[in-house]
Amino acid sequence: MPAKKNKKRDEDLKGSELVKETNRRIRLARAFWDARNNKACRRERERALALYERLTPEQKEKVPQTLRVWLRYRSEKYFGPHRTAPGKH
Repeated sequence: MPAKKNKKRDEDLKGSELVKETNRRIRLARAFWDARNNKACRRERERALALYERLTPEQKEKVPQTLRVWLRYRSEKYFGPHRTAPGKH
């Protein structure tokens, strides 16, 4: 029988756990981006952005700059509101 995982919901995260989960989500979104998996990348980016917006300014400084740049600016070019939504041709 597999071990139970103590998985916390995103709403329950606080402090350093919130920062770590935000970093993990951004890295996962970047991995999907590198693998050209746009649907999964979009989903993880939205989740990461929601977590990032909950961070305090001090906590945002703990997120590595390369991840912040990718989340806020680089990926905005491709996933921003000005882009056509997926599945609409």
